[in-house]
Amino acid sequence: MSEPVRFVCSGQVVTVGRDVPHTMTVLDYLRRQLRRTGTKEGCAEGDCGACTVVIGELSDGGGLRYRAVNACILFVHQLDGKALFTVEDLAEGEKLHPVQQAMVDAHGSQCGFCTPGFVMSLFAYFHQHAAPDDDSLKDALAGNLCRCTGYRPILEAGRRMFELAQDDRFSRAEAALAAQLAGLKRSRMLRHSTAAGEFIAPGSIAELAEVLAGRPQGETWILAGGTDVGLWVTKQRRSPRSIVYLGRVAELQRIADHGDRIEIGAGVTYKDAFAAIQALHPEFARMLRRLGSEQIRNSGTLGGNVANGSPIGDSMPAMIALGATVQLRSRSGSRSLALEDFYLGYRKTALQAGEFVESVTVMKPKTDSRFAVYKLSKRFDQDISAVLGAFHVILDGGQVAGARIGFGGMAAVPARARKTEAALLGRRLAEAEIAPAVAALAEDFQPLSDMRASSTYRLLAAQNLLRKFCAEVNEGRRIGVEAAQ
Repeated sequence: MSEPVRFVCSGQVVTVGRDVPHTMTVLDYLRRQLRRTGTKEGCAEGDCGACTVVIGELSDGGGLRYRAVNACILFVHQLDGKALFTVEDLAEGEKLHPVQQAMVDAHGSQCGFCTPGFVMSLFAYFHQHAAPDDDSLKDALAGNLCRCTGYRPILEAGRRMFELAQDDRFSRAEAALAAQLAGLKRSRMLRHSTAAGEFIAPGSIAELAEVLAGRPQGETWILAGGTDVGLWVTKQRRSPRSIVYLGRVAELQRIADHGDRIEIGAGVTYKDAFAAIQALHPEFARMLRRLGSEQIRNSGTLGGNVANGSPIGDSMPAMIALGATVQLRSRSGSRSLALEDFYLGYRKTALQAGEFVESVTVMKPKTDSRFAVYKLSKRFDQDISAVLGAFHVILDGGQVAGARIGFGGMAAVPARARKTEAALLGRRLAEAEIAPAVAALAEDFQPLSDMRASSTYRLLAAQNLLRKFCAEVNEGRRIGVEAAQ
């Protein structure tokens, strides 16, 4: 039996019928079905931010949580049970919203193509902060590209909107919207069938395991945030027979504290997952800031990044360095693997038929441990790593008693530098003593040359990152706070 997808837009419940393909993006639905053309398409891959919309959903405390996301790589079926805000919602007749008025006052628009996306990113920021600060404001707008105005007046608008108002009509109507969303909650699994295929959203981990059992892997896509899967549709023009969505599986949205470690469900977003890890390992802060835009971090998941297995994924080398394990689940049971053993080859993982990533576990730091992660890329914001190095050592009397080093961009998979680790054991981190470990990196990796970096550059850069880490630890400086660029 096919059930309709329902979400709230402009205070009304919108019903998505069977005529809407299971791979239709929110951007296409807005422009083609609802005729809301304020939301623009610039790149169709989640990079430019012109398509930014805001999602409202119930928080654990019963209030409303606002998230800026990219409509171009979000499927409309993922909106089920949520509220959607677009640029058309903001003004009341001729009266502009404080965000819009601030953009006018600060002269923050020229051609106007990117402006709706900026406005919606600022709208989300307005609802997430009591007052602006430059760092968080710049982070919130890093996923929105402007090609003619320049960012100074847009940043000024972000500051000015708080001078114009401290709340808005959406804040005052939150209780009513929360009640409306509560009425859309489902008590059973969502199955939405169309002529093109089927969208399935299990409500529990048991239902998820049952749905995936026996299904052909090539015909069924597992969907978490869509930051990769969305591009398979918009850029590669692929369409699966079935999409199985993880967003309603409560067990996958949890972060659990187990004393000496934390367990992060595969459905937890980058933003929430790394906030939890950053609380234990503050050096994660810079990597989080550079892992995609605010929109991507609000949608993409740690579990999805791990399962995708890209050799240049930013989270995996850091997780490997921290000794992370991955929990796999299927109808027949569960098993645990060290994260570095999960990757078997380029884009090839240890996942078996019917199996999925359930969670990732990260150990808490020890008092004698030192950890840092460095990313090298051509741009600071929103750029894929040429090399990412993560370093974790345990010291005993100033000597290395344990070492774990993870690299991305150096091999076909995220990988440990095992020979380098061995060469560090028993040594102090002075320049003269680490020379064998620096040389051992050439035995651990023979990187490829591609559009991002040459093999020679990658190896030399990796060696210099090791030197940088050792120097910072040896000199007693705060490590990891100044990310390499």
